[in-house]
Amino acid sequence: MDLVLNVADYYFLTPYVYPASWNEDEPFRQLLSLFLVTNLGAVIIYLLFGALSYYFIFDHSLMKHPQFLENQVRREIIFSLKSMPWMSIPTVGLFFAEVRGYSRLYDNIDSSPYGWFGVILSMFSFLFFTDMCIYWIHRFLHHKLIYKNVHKPHHLWKVTTPFASHAFHPLDGFLQSLPYHIYPFIFPLHKVTYLGLYIFVNIWTVSIHDGDYRVPKMFESIINGAAHHTDHHLYFDYNFGQYFTLWDKIGGSYKNPSALEGNGPHDLCKKLEKEKNANVKKSN
Repeated sequence: MDLVLNVADYYFLTPYVYPASWNEDEPFRQLLSLFLVTNLGAVIIYLLFGALSYYFIFDHSLMKHPQFLENQVRREIIFSLKSMPWMSIPTVGLFFAEVRGYSRLYDNIDSSPYGWFGVILSMFSFLFFTDMCIYWIHRFLHHKLIYKNVHKPHHLWKVTTPFASHAFHPLDGFLQSLPYHIYPFIFPLHKVTYLGLYIFVNIWTVSIHDGDYRVPKMFESIINGAAHHTDHHLYFDYNFGQYFTLWDKIGGSYKNPSALEGNGPHDLCKKLEKEKNANVKKSN
């Protein structure tokens, strides 16, 4: 995050926001700057990729589903934007620790013990590590003592749109993002790679809420895509994973997506539309 902070300082914060007497390395300034940058970046990523997915990928016929709520899109966006600042407070603390040099993030490829191979390996280890952690955190959030007050708000959206992707209670959102932030404190990771992965996980989160179930046939039982996550929202106790189905299979919570069996939300919408048209014809 220090790369982002340096760019923000150089082009905007130092010349236009802060007084010249306030040193860029001063801790309170860094905390304030990280809070501003984190929230601005999160809002831009959320609204940009959420809107692109909503207008170009999301099937708007799903809005006719019986479990699609009135004014749902508006409510998802408002809920997300209200939660993000609170979600960012503990996140900024972790970013601050990174900026102050307490993580294992590095600048140069030469700093990796395995060079470029190490960079590529870290991408895969990041995905598998965070997928494992998020699975168990997600299951924990479904515990009866936790669920009602923390995770239930996200399950308000049974048939989701891309804008539901970040519509979490602040504690819920932070806990599920925690593995992304603790990874570079445990494992070495290139700074640019980390930024790329940070953007990727946000896009992925949008994608598993967009109702587009297309995955190459050979990966349908491996990748935890929108079809799997839709069943998680609909049936509650299945498909807790983030990227892969591995931990759901290990944990006994895997469910083959109903959408891939011809019994998903799209299928119900089509069935209801046919029944509606048939009733119209009969009335005529």
